[in-house]
Amino acid sequence: MADVHDPETRSRNMAAIRGTDTKPELIIRRGLHARGFRFRLHNRKLPGRPDLVLPRYRAVIFVNGCFWHRHDCPLFKWPKTRMEFWRDKIGGNVERDQKNQAALKAAGWRVGNVWECALKGKRRLQPAYVLDRLSEWLEGNAVDCSIEGQG
Repeated sequence: MADVHDPETRSRNMAAIRGTDTKPELIIRRGLHARGFRFRLHNRKLPGRPDLVLPRYRAVIFVNGCFWHRHDCPLFKWPKTRMEFWRDKIGGNVERDQKNQAALKAAGWRVGNVWECALKGKRRLQPAYVLDRLSEWLEGNAVDCSIEGQG
């Protein structure tokens, strides 16, 4: 199936996709801040440039888009056009995520992932529930935390 947009329109649409300050990220940031957690944003010195860095808890949080990071949920579907390009692009993102998270753990950081489907779509969870789980993880000892929409 051919793209429904001409190349110029498609380019403009793709350029408008945000990498930071997404709605799910803002929900997490506002909620954690309201609960008393203090954090830094997008620290360039850490592998993968985590969305939130909580030095006091030696923890980082990534708020991942299900499409861009190939999450196994209804929000991810392989594009029908330029399949090879998208497999390389998204596959590279997944490899980079794994490498960056391994580097963070090796450096002593705890890594949390909040998937877009946890806050968006039919499988979404209540934001308060997501924030409760994150808060428990931050105050606990677990190394990993992954929050996704209900199955």
